[in-house]
Amino acid sequence: MSNLTHQDAEGRVRMVDVGDKTVTRRTATASARIEMSTEAFVAVRDGQGPKGNACRTAELAGIMGAKKTSDLIPLCHPLPITKAEVTIEPVAGEAAFAITATVRTDGKTGVEMEALTACSVAALTLYDMAKALDKAMRITTIQLEQKQGGKSGDWQREGAT
Repeated sequence: MSNLTHQDAEGRVRMVDVGDKTVTRRTATASARIEMSTEAFVAVRDGQGPKGNACRTAELAGIMGAKKTSDLIPLCHPLPITKAEVTIEPVAGEAAFAITATVRTDGKTGVEMEALTACSVAALTLYDMAKALDKAMRITTIQLEQKQGGKSGDWQREGAT
């Protein structure tokens, strides 16, 4: 197993120096899921939640979250994001929504954390927007689906499309 990149030989935390790395196009896609009661699902799906259109608000919040990742995750580099897209879609046959975020940059480090943060913030916003209808909602399966670019090359979760 390789050494952790964010600590030195004495175990001190450090931000990785990416200064000598080449600028390349980097893209990452992440996903999340939020499950809720049928009543809450129908209201959110139809844009009739107590706080308005929860899905569109959560998509915007996810984009904003991607842009703030380095403020939230201590050792993430601030990145010039060139694309951030968040979509929230109903899961067929279930009282759940699938959240997908794709983030791109032309930079020296990847945007996996930005895509994961976008999904997380979108899911939390959906929860906030619908909590008056269902406090038992569950945010699940926040995960990286794929990444492209950089020294380590491309990666895709097995079974991802």
